[in-house]
Amino acid sequence: MTRFPPLDLTGACVAITGGAQGIGRATAGAFARRGARVAIGDLDFDLAKETAAELGGTAHRLDVGDPESFRVFLAEAAAAHGEPAVLVNNAGIMPNGGFLDLDERTNRLMIEVNLFGVVHGMRLVLPGMLARGRGHIVNVASLAGKFPVPGLAMYNASKFAVVLLSAATRREYAARGVSISTVLPSAVDTGLSAGLDMKPIPKVQPADIARAVLGSVRSRRAEIAVPGYVGGLAALAAITPEPLLNAVRRLMRDDRALRPDSPERHAYRSRLDDQETR
Repeated sequence: MTRFPPLDLTGACVAITGGAQGIGRATAGAFARRGARVAIGDLDFDLAKETAAELGGTAHRLDVGDPESFRVFLAEAAAAHGEPAVLVNNAGIMPNGGFLDLDERTNRLMIEVNLFGVVHGMRLVLPGMLARGRGHIVNVASLAGKFPVPGLAMYNASKFAVVLLSAATRREYAARGVSISTVLPSAVDTGLSAGLDMKPIPKVQPADIARAVLGSVRSRRAEIAVPGYVGGLAALAAITPEPLLNAVRRLMRDDRALRPDSPERHAYRSRLDDQETR
């Protein structure tokens, strides 16, 4: 394993996308408690200000799909706290429904946020980290980047891309002191998955993901599944003969994400539509 220069979080700048709520908020809290100075970027600026006030960080308006917005966020974070030692690419969206049922605008938004939101952040923060010879990037992907789920085809595609993007760039820059880790949660108990019955996939809490993100600064592991055993299950599924795997999946009723008709899912889509029109 490559040995990376250690990072002292005391007083270090940690920039977090989608940091106002859910996983991002829990992660910001975890870093703040370790003495880091957190910059919270979010499309919901009002909520970001509330979170920053509670955690002692700074709030920044951020649209991760817009590279200029991302550039301003990182510049503001650096002005407030110094150059980022850690970037957590956490922002993401998860509309569900059949592949032919989701409209093109929704599909493009998913790729812009889930994939290009990560690309923009990495391209902007990497040059400074490489010049300093140290730094750490955490890309919050998903078990869905390893395990296909009917009703989440475009989400699967976006997270699969993040997993391989992270793996390839990690290989490119490891020798120059910069580490890139991918965190792979199962279903997380946030608004992102509200109303989705994903049993028997375990639903974990935002604090579980925050601990994994924080822990990656010390371990610098390439991939971290939460909970840990789901990574092994995804690997096992990849080598299981398709007829057997399909039989198991039918027993699990793995097509439940095809039905986006719960009140919680309607509320989630309404919030996404509202954000698109801002």
